[in-house]
Amino acid sequence: MPGDMLIDGSEIVFSRSLTEKRSTPTYNLKLDRLSEREKRKLIVELVRIQNDGTVEVDIDRSNPVSELFELQPVTGRSTITYDKSFAESIKSIPRLKIAILVVGTRGDVQPFLAMAKRLQEFGHRVRLATHVNFSSFVRSAGVEFYPLGGDPRVLAGYMARNKGLIPSGPGEISKQRKQLKAIIESLLPACTEPDMETGAAFRAQAIIANPPAYGHVHVAEALGIPIHMFFTMPWTPTQEFSHPLARVPQRAGNWLSYIVVDLLIWWSIRAYINDFRKRKLDLAPIAYFSTYHGSIAHLPTGYMWSSHIVPKPSDWGPLVDVLGYCFLNLGSKYQPQEDFVRWIKRGSPPIYIGFGSMPLDDPKKTMDIILETLRDTGQRGIVDRGWGGLGNLSEVPENVFLLEDCPHDWLFPQCSAAVHHGGAGTTATGLRAGCPTTIVPFFGDQFFWGDRIHQKGLGPSPIPISQLNVENLSNAITFMLQPEVKSRVMELAKLLENEDGVAAAVDAFHRHLPPELPIRHSSSPEEEEEDDHPNPIQWFFIQIGKRCCLPCGGV
Repeated sequence: MPGDMLIDGSEIVFSRSLTEKRSTPTYNLKLDRLSEREKRKLIVELVRIQNDGTVEVDIDRSNPVSELFELQPVTGRSTITYDKSFAESIKSIPRLKIAILVVGTRGDVQPFLAMAKRLQEFGHRVRLATHVNFSSFVRSAGVEFYPLGGDPRVLAGYMARNKGLIPSGPGEISKQRKQLKAIIESLLPACTEPDMETGAAFRAQAIIANPPAYGHVHVAEALGIPIHMFFTMPWTPTQEFSHPLARVPQRAGNWLSYIVVDLLIWWSIRAYINDFRKRKLDLAPIAYFSTYHGSIAHLPTGYMWSSHIVPKPSDWGPLVDVLGYCFLNLGSKYQPQEDFVRWIKRGSPPIYIGFGSMPLDDPKKTMDIILETLRDTGQRGIVDRGWGGLGNLSEVPENVFLLEDCPHDWLFPQCSAAVHHGGAGTTATGLRAGCPTTIVPFFGDQFFWGDRIHQKGLGPSPIPISQLNVENLSNAITFMLQPEVKSRVMELAKLLENEDGVAAAVDAFHRHLPPELPIRHSSSPEEEEEDDHPNPIQWFFIQIGKRCCLPCGGV
């Protein structure tokens, strides 16, 4: 959270980072001046929910309603800025207790785990809070784990079935509510409860989160601590491309698509958030039609992708960073089974085919398509069984190897090309390994990455899972095996090899920390004992000669 947290009525306004010289006006929407009934009517006129669950935002610049979504400066407010010389005078980064809150599949968790390990090297105590499914994965990396509510298999299934934000039926609504409530209820304990294995006291002094960990900003508000958002897909409004969960027929609607998605999400979680604020956080409720608390646009945000794939949009300000891919690099310690190594060496480099955490409606049909395509194209294939249940075969052909749980950064360099669902992490690892890529998207940002891969000539047009057949997959493999495609991917691989997204993410977190942080107040004998030693936070304030003015909320 850059700078001081200022309370202005019911809205929280955050100042700029201490490393920024120039201030930027805070913005409001003309939309906010409408009554609640007018706002609802307006959204109904602009938004169409598609049969596949995605949101279409149709805006015509000749229509006067489009003016309601233009940003307007808010007068009477100012931001706090600091000279560069002041920032440079701080010679040490204070050690913090950091809670990382991540909701999603393993592909969502993995880049945050890489970041957690690097933060620990700076002396921070880092707790990664995510679904219990990933407890051993996190702990095996030497990072403290705390369970968040929600089941990633259920969440992935929901998104795959509904293709977006809108539940397709009453049963889906019930599942969505149960998952949301479980996630939200677990956030405060993840930031304040002792370690579940050692009993060591913990109270977060900063939060790192991805947007689907709904409730993150409210916990940060209650504790009076900074929060920094990181994500693998675009979530900050821009005119350059639409929100990955929305369809926009006209470029003029790109920016608006983010506002609409924010609002739709906010409407779906508002009841749980306000109940959470009242019962657990002792905070006032938030208005139904709030364009601020459904958005992360006012928070420092880091995007975990390479600017060689998607450059930072020109209308993203200094609060937003495009960092590069954040690799965990598990392959260096991986010991493959001997029969797998023998199979790889037996013939030409194989094609990887796998859909990770994505559920499949008909795994047998999908596997039949894969086997027939490999046979028709004369290729060998490594099929990752994943969560979709691929590979339940009575007899496995010689040109196919069925695989489970192998680090992609070890596997992909063995492959000639890759076919997968288009998760950000899988996409990044394949490109760094020099693999031409075919993306078979199921939902959300997978379509976004599929389009980017195709636009850059690194793979064919994406094949939505509903359109996967032998003809489309055969054409995709033929495209990927062209020498010029391989050459383009190898050029990109060299660029990615020189990036360090994890270092950039940690640097961004440190750079956007406010100059004044909440000083920990001891709340347990364990913390009293810890306070007998020099407190780096207190040392930090002595160095800059200031006192904390943030509401510390008992931290």
